[in-house]
Amino acid sequence: MPTLTTPTGIELAYETIGSPADRPLLLVTGYGTQLIAWPRAFSGMLAAGGRYVIEYDNRDSGLSTKLDGVEVDMGALVAAAEAGDEARVAEIAAYTLSDLAADAAALLDGLGIDRAHVLGASMGGMIAQQLAIERPERLLSLTSMMSTTGEPEYGGPTPEALQALLTPSPTERSPYMEASATKGLIWASKRYGDRDRLEALAGEQFDRCFYPEGVSRQLAAILATGPRADGLRALDLPTLVIHGRDDTLIGPDGGERTAELVPGARLLMVDDMGHDRPEPLWPLLTEAILEHTGAREVDSVS
Repeated sequence: MPTLTTPTGIELAYETIGSPADRPLLLVTGYGTQLIAWPRAFSGMLAAGGRYVIEYDNRDSGLSTKLDGVEVDMGALVAAAEAGDEARVAEIAAYTLSDLAADAAALLDGLGIDRAHVLGASMGGMIAQQLAIERPERLLSLTSMMSTTGEPEYGGPTPEALQALLTPSPTERSPYMEASATKGLIWASKRYGDRDRLEALAGEQFDRCFYPEGVSRQLAAILATGPRADGLRALDLPTLVIHGRDDTLIGPDGGERTAELVPGARLLMVDDMGHDRPEPLWPLLTEAILEHTGAREVDSVS
């Protein structure tokens, strides 16, 4: 798999689908996940619709750089965040969403792309929002999927989902797959949640790179960045917000609030979608994304 090193020394693993002559669409993945979390056929549908799809692993996940040995005191971090001590939070965190957004911009630089459509899911949506706020000249459009604004009163998880998210994963393959599927079903589509598919993806991610140490630093980056409300209000960028009505990990009001803040944003609330992208909904989702990014039609791929 190709890699690219950013000016700050972060090596990013990435892959592309489609023709470089097509409009670039950067996909930014979420908390603790790898680029393979984007289903191959889903990305293929976007590429078949005339998009040059670019996927990559965030730092501390997949095959990208790991900040081994950089410890984050999560107890102190959460306490500082709850107390509103922004300086202390920033001191504890290894990096912020701004740093992750800079990684995305550096990847575009390395690929020779001045501007791209950017689609981020979950934490990836937060990174995409941060990129749009700080470097709007790099974006052709923004799509924020199953994400939120960083304001604590919006997009909160249910107690069950939060407990599952923060529960450490088993370190052996089979228990890891089983636990990942159990967690995933908590926030998946009620109609389309699929344990077998969730277990299979967990096995692929485990085999590709099992790195639980990275999730604490990524969570710290979210907490250390704070709300994006003011920046979102100031955006002058075509924006699509997609959120599932079944989402219990980032509540639907997180998407509603995002669309409320961004001037002219289009909001697509999706029935039977949770914190996932069920295959039966791919035609709906890809059509919306391609329409937003300027496509005329959606082609299917096998």
